[in-house]
Amino acid sequence: MTAHQPSPGTSLVGSHVPVMGREVAAALRPRDGAVFVDGTFGRGGYAEALLNAARCTVWGIDRDPQAVAHGKTLAARYDGRLSVIDGRFSEMDRLIRARGLDAVDGVALDLGVSSPQLDDPARGFSFRQDGPLDMRMESQGASAADVVNSKTEADLADIIFRLGEERHARRIARAIVARRTTRPVTRTSELADIVRAVVPRSRDGIDPATRTFQALRLYVNDELGQLDHGLSAAEAILAPGGRLAVVSFHSLEDRRVKTFLRRRAGAAPRGSRHRPEPSLETGAERPPSFRLIERQAVRPTAAEMAANPRARSARLRWAERTAAAPWPRAEPDETAA
Repeated sequence: MTAHQPSPGTSLVGSHVPVMGREVAAALRPRDGAVFVDGTFGRGGYAEALLNAARCTVWGIDRDPQAVAHGKTLAARYDGRLSVIDGRFSEMDRLIRARGLDAVDGVALDLGVSSPQLDDPARGFSFRQDGPLDMRMESQGASAADVVNSKTEADLADIIFRLGEERHARRIARAIVARRTTRPVTRTSELADIVRAVVPRSRDGIDPATRTFQALRLYVNDELGQLDHGLSAAEAILAPGGRLAVVSFHSLEDRRVKTFLRRRAGAAPRGSRHRPEPSLETGAERPPSFRLIERQAVRPTAAEMAANPRARSARLRWAERTAAAPWPRAEPDETAA
């Protein structure tokens, strides 16, 4: 066994098993003296995988106060090698440089909501248990209840269709507006029942409320906007040879990650495959800032999917930073193409 390739029979983490933890650790190549960022810290699964594989240092970042509090407790196990920052991964370059570091050797991102957030009814992320219709990762700003009770029918339909890829979005929005004329929608069970009443159950057994809840969560937390900026922030803070590994759980996220990395690697379709991507600022040729290691997304093993059903939709994409200067910050329409 080496620091670069942990033994398949060795547990990488002490308290939380992250989705595709072994694959992410292998992609980032943990080694003594290296510095990594776990940009979506959660319960620290990727951070622990790296820390247990080598005498490296990890900076965890999370916008959820509960995750930050857990991380500060976990840090006591690692004698100064783990530090947790309260903030957004979209600002990781600024946050890390404010701590005196110019560059890091790897960045891990696990997109979406964490298992502890889903499993806590009080957070309002899941329709499987009744709780307040909240969904805020930072516990501040507009909640999902605020959105469903204040947005117009047209706006609700747009959110549910665009962010949930829900073809019954108009029907759902109409039902929400009809219901709130009698009383506000304030509970997860209420919203789930409204959706189930107007959307037929699919043959694959997925709950009809799934896409609506996904759309509201993404909207409340601006998750796709955070992803766009986070990918550029990782590009800005990674040292040459450093690696970015991103695990996503649905097509909207994965599409953005794939497009970003392919464009930065000069692998996106364009007029001539022999010419570097032009600069968005000057039109001059821009050298690739990433090198693709795997061109296709990596899927969880059958064993992992059997043990953890939440891993079934996971996709891992990773790439290595070149010595080229970072590209201009990605705009949402560019990343989503």
